Amino acid sequence: MRIESVMRLRSELEARLLRLSVVATLVIAGLGVLAGLWARSPAILFDGFFALIDAAITWLTLKVARLVAIRGDDRRFQYGFWHLEPLVIALKASVLIVLVAYAFLSAVNSLLKGGYQPQFGVALGYAVLVTLISFGIWWWMRRQADRLDSGLVRLDVKAWLLSALMTSALLIAFAAALMLRGTAAEDWIRFIDPAALALIALVLLPLPLREARESFSEILMISPPDDDARVRAAMSDFIRRHGFLDYRSYVSKTGRACFIEISVLVPPDLCLPVTGIDALRTEIGAALGDAGPDRWLTIVFTADPTQL
Repeated sequence: MRIESVMRLRSELEARLLRLSVVATLVIAGLGVLAGLWARSPAILFDGFFALIDAAITWLTLKVARLVAIRGDDRRFQYGFWHLEPLVIALKASVLIVLVAYAFLSAVNSLLKGGYQPQFGVALGYAVLVTLISFGIWWWMRRQADRLDSGLVRLDVKAWLLSALMTSALLIAFAAALMLRGTAAEDWIRFIDPAALALIALVLLPLPLREARESFSEILMISPPDDDARVRAAMSDFIRRHGFLDYRSYVSKTGRACFIEISVLVPPDLCLPVTGIDALRTEIGAALGDAGPDRWLTIVFTADPTQL
């Protein structure tokens, strides 16, 4: 009951933070779309649509945070809903890959056609305002994520940092365009907006690619190397100290949940009371570390090698 209470409390805090994040992101998305249309700047429009997609994914993340709080209460999903976390991350990464790739190709096409010149005064005002808002929310959300130790909130923190860096790049580009007016390089102003968009797209692309790789690794239940090595090191020492014959370990990570299954081969003539076996399980759990509501640990002792 205490574990379930802790899970619910943490998920409620997550939900509150993500709800605030959705509202703030929608405001920035609206500003981006309106300012992009007013200034006739595809770069700002991209920033607005990026924020809009982020708001939609954050809303979905909020739903997942609520479901994760239900641990074992649903008869159909008796292991909980942790598997939805990497699915949400994979969806977000996939959508952003498509959006960023399209933005890059659109920017290159504009450059090849000779560029264009948006209203840089409006664009600069938007960039200053949104940069300040984004960095402020990123700083505050990062503190909350560290306090909660929440993967979902950390994902949202990355999105805010991404948004802040994107708008900062636009701010620098628009300021440079205004400074070039009336100079010998004024003809290059037409290329600043599409060039900034292309550069931002190139810088952003590795981030969703990395998130997609990590999330699909969890979806495919690829064993995390660090966790697997930690379990193997602890079990090798345990087997050596107790003189047991062999073991098999299986590790997978889904969202914040880490599933560990261990089978220990003991001598056929070994006779231990249940309390003794429980003490061995406790010893293994302590050696593995990271005990908590997110760790699912199953330990089996057997004298039959075929059960490994």
